Amino acid sequence: MTYIERFESYLLHEKRFSFHTVTAYIKDVEQFYDLSGIETDGHVREVNHRVMRNFLVDLVEKGLENTSVNRKLSSVKTFFRFLRQVNEITINPAVKVKGLKKKKTLPQFVPEKQLWDKEIFSEEDSEYDQLLVELIMELFYQTGIRLSELIELKNVNISSNQIKVVGKRSKERIIPIAPALFHLIQKFRLLKSQEGMDGELLIVAKNGKKLNPKFVYSKVNHYLGKATNLSKKSPHVLRHTFATHMLNNGASLETIKKILGHADLSSTQIYTHNSFKQIKTIYEQSHPRGVRR
Repeated sequence: MTYIERFESYLLHEKRFSFHTVTAYIKDVEQFYDLSGIETDGHVREVNHRVMRNFLVDLVEKGLENTSVNRKLSSVKTFFRFLRQVNEITINPAVKVKGLKKKKTLPQFVPEKQLWDKEIFSEEDSEYDQLLVELIMELFYQTGIRLSELIELKNVNISSNQIKVVGKRSKERIIPIAPALFHLIQKFRLLKSQEGMDGELLIVAKNGKKLNPKFVYSKVNHYLGKATNLSKKSPHVLRHTFATHMLNNGASLETIKKILGHADLSSTQIYTHNSFKQIKTIYEQSHPRGVRR
């Protein structure tokens, strides 16, 4: 097996990363090979700090954002750590290579006034497709789950007041759900059963097959475009929307952290910036010297 093939097996079977995550890692490493002129495993052992720096320069010259450059660098660093771990190299050439400074951008979210009504889905061809897309949108917005988690959501992990989600690195977490969302889930289950598509997965396409991530992304992008004026329209925007609306309405950062499945509270704190407007409004309404009093 080549180094890349062994690395892929390591990510899948030892690190237990999702197929989507592993695919992204392998593509990044293959791009590193391509830009660095690496053709054999022997060439990999000749990589030094200068080659790594040139790789970063090439990515920047291609016009990639700093976050994308850093993600690719992280993939390559993981690759070289693996090679060092299995004693294929003696010195890790990426260990001292630093990523680029991240541009501070706030996550976009859907304003509460721009939340969609279910009638927006009436353009779908069938009742099944309408309910399918509505459930996808509502699950993202009402639970904050990731795209990969939604696709893998199993019937056995759903009860009347909660769902169990298997997140990154197979970590499980429990997310409460509202009665209205459970009613929507039950309605979809019934329709799916009538179509003869009972199975372990909650959501499947009309042909009974597992949802394609591109299909989910395109549907979310389309309907967010109809309901909002956001420049970004992705499932992750709905995850941001969930967190921001929860925080604006009194949820603690620790609670949101647990629901989102963040490993570190710093990942959750980005939403405090989006909530400053809400905090300012409460201050003006509540403080004796507030502007509106």
